Amino acid sequence: MSAAPHSRARRLPQDVPVTQDDAEHEPWPRGISRRASMRISDVLAALQLEFPAVTPSKLRFLEEQGLVEPVRTPSGYRQYSPADVERLRFVLRQQRDRYMPLKVIGERLAALDAGDEDEPTPRARLATADGVLQRPDTRVSADALASDAGVEPALVTELVEAGVLTPSPGGGFEPWAREIVVTAAALSEHGIDVRHLRQFRTAAERQADLVEQAVAPWRGQRNASSRARAATMAAELGELCARMHTALVRSSVADLLP
Repeated sequence: MSAAPHSRARRLPQDVPVTQDDAEHEPWPRGISRRASMRISDVLAALQLEFPAVTPSKLRFLEEQGLVEPVRTPSGYRQYSPADVERLRFVLRQQRDRYMPLKVIGERLAALDAGDEDEPTPRARLATADGVLQRPDTRVSADALASDAGVEPALVTELVEAGVLTPSPGGGFEPWAREIVVTAAALSEHGIDVRHLRQFRTAAERQADLVEQAVAPWRGQRNASSRARAATMAAELGELCARMHTALVRSSVADLLP
């Protein structure tokens, strides 16, 4: 896996005023400071509220893939600019929200760097209404999940009892549980009961086993970069398995159409 859009763009001097001609060659995101004065700890603090699971090894892995290019001090320490942070935020969002492979993210960034595409720089929500910074807890209770999905709490209970939906070890449900509940409710309207959905869970677990086997060589290594690579591969392979499953179901259902 290799993507190096950032290194292809001309990196502008940090202390020289940007001219109109420079702006046309400035890598994305444009108009944001490129003064590299942030340490890895500063970057993690900036990203933590939106991406609480991000680690130094994850940042180093994204650097290895050419998606961000921090400055190295004479002592070898990495220093990032606010523009680097927004670039990292873009990459992490594409992975989290769209399950986009790093290769595709790299192609997107290359297009943004070249000016072929445009992407507004979103602002992270850093505080609650009373201005207190908080680290968001993404897990929700069964009642909150049912309310958010617009279903009766009994459906969530039924999905758990059938083994289709599994609470996290610490209690509560992760964000993707909502899609399971909403889809289960839609299927029930067509007469497909919760008990029939167990086969979907079984198929998903078998596919997860295949993914686990594929990333095992990297997960078994001690260095942080290999573990970060394993996590990224697992996300990409999971998305590919989902796409294969969808394609196969569509192919089979097509035979039922006139």
